[in-house]
Amino acid sequence: MARILALEPPFTPDVEAQLATMMPAGVPPIGLFRTFARNLPMTIAMSHWGRYELGRDLTLTLREREIVILRTCARCGCEYEWGVHVMVFADRAELSPAEVTSLTCGSPEDPCWTAGREAMLIRMVDALHDSCDVDDELWQSAQELLDERQLLDVLLLCGWYHAICFAARTARVDLEPGAPRFADITAA
Repeated sequence: MARILALEPPFTPDVEAQLATMMPAGVPPIGLFRTFARNLPMTIAMSHWGRYELGRDLTLTLREREIVILRTCARCGCEYEWGVHVMVFADRAELSPAEVTSLTCGSPEDPCWTAGREAMLIRMVDALHDSCDVDDELWQSAQELLDERQLLDVLLLCGWYHAICFAARTARVDLEPGAPRFADITAA
């Protein structure tokens, strides 16, 4: 049960305007955004960063971005945000069911990861999650595959989704209707 209830329509004009900037036209706002809207100044401030993380200026490809996000959400145990990203972005990012399963409960050594850069991204997320750091050996490997801008994007993308996961889990945001569940993956 939600600890902080998501706002429900009708929204005040300022909330309506902000939520409209956070979703594609004609798509109702997801529960997480309606929960965040309880603190509108925070929501306005964070939406700018969120647009960067999901936008064209991010130096990672859509596929790489979703590898980082799905692994971060899975490692944080955040079924809400993981499910939203599987539902909305996994197909667009051309992630196979085996890759989604691996990101959820597998390892970078799984046979589905044939691109060294993708396995390295998973290793970076795991290191950041486990120790809040990347050791020198992994960093050197990452530097061989990513430039400085990309490295910074990976670090901040992972950290951003840790924050999103902390908020979604702790507020107990209700799962989105139709979004996949962890059990859908672990039972497969």
